[in-house]
Amino acid sequence: MKKGLILLLLSLTLILAACTDQQPASQQEEAPEEAVAEESTEAAEETEEVSSEQTTQAGDADIPAAVDKPLKIAAIMEFSTGTFASQYVSGLEAQVEKFGGEVQIYNANNDLSQMANHLQTAINQGVDGILIDHGRAEALNQGVEEALEKGIPVVTFDNDITVDGVTAISQDDYSLAWGSLKQMAQDIDGEGNIVYVWAGGFTPLERRNVIYEAFLEHYPNVSEVARFGSVSNNTALDSQNQMEAVLKKYPEEGSIDAVFAPYDEFAKGVTRAIQQAGRDEIKVYGIDLSDEDLQIMQEENSPWVTTAATDPAEVAGVQVRFLYQKIAGEETPSIYALDPSVVNVSDLPDEPVTMADVGQHIEGWGSPNAARSPWMDALEAKNGQ
Repeated sequence: MKKGLILLLLSLTLILAACTDQQPASQQEEAPEEAVAEESTEAAEETEEVSSEQTTQAGDADIPAAVDKPLKIAAIMEFSTGTFASQYVSGLEAQVEKFGGEVQIYNANNDLSQMANHLQTAINQGVDGILIDHGRAEALNQGVEEALEKGIPVVTFDNDITVDGVTAISQDDYSLAWGSLKQMAQDIDGEGNIVYVWAGGFTPLERRNVIYEAFLEHYPNVSEVARFGSVSNNTALDSQNQMEAVLKKYPEEGSIDAVFAPYDEFAKGVTRAIQQAGRDEIKVYGIDLSDEDLQIMQEENSPWVTTAATDPAEVAGVQVRFLYQKIAGEETPSIYALDPSVVNVSDLPDEPVTMADVGQHIEGWGSPNAARSPWMDALEAKNGQ
């Protein structure tokens, strides 16, 4: 990899540099970034230490007075379409309910101005805490700053908000992208024609794109023959239609080796297009996972063979727990990234698997102890959970 590119990527994530020194078996070479990899390992260990400290910092099981009552929580979402979003919402509701609170979901339907209005509404209603899912700093920073000034804590997920006092969590989009792309590189032996499904304007997709562009630089024998993508109220269907057009342009078997679809709605759509065209020699590599995704991946001869993911319900649970820690007056980190896992169909059993079963087959799946203080068990028990 070119030195200039490495420096650019280092400014975004240590994880990228630690990962991009890997090659498929046919391209073994000495890793030039060993020192960077060591730094990335140290950073990961520090993240684990933060999580460990948070699970013990309360010292006893006494419930802080600030959270020992029903709290009103607002969840401001840029969009709620897709199975990842639905399971994320379920996770929010479940964790808040366990704590005896109530969460109001505000869906902006991909309208940033409406998202800002929802945020203002929540502030005016005097909620106890605010959760933000996706969105952009340019539209939300003013509202977030106002919320903090009024003593309303804020925890964000998958956006570019960096206001002091806010805890921003993510799925570690750089590692998600690299996990799926690395498997694809190994499967196609570091060369071939690929299709890329992507849309700008969404922070997680833009972060994943950073890794994709580095991937192309790192594997010069991989050629992108088509790129398309849009996020809408029916992203999967749009992706299916767009992939059908690409398949008509490249009708010969072997003209396309793989598709990188870094969002499960993209992956669902292109998978259906490939299946209907009878082109199951084309393999799909995605990001995100849900029960519906698992069902599609486990279909006989499914093109969708790999995805990198975290548990959306657990992502939501971590976000809620950080918010309750803030309300309780505890220290929380400015940023927190959940560790993703790579799920290959070949690692799953023959019988159907649901999200509840993934942890039995994929090592490291989930992070149920992240952002958990000892008093949270007592609070859940008090509320009969």
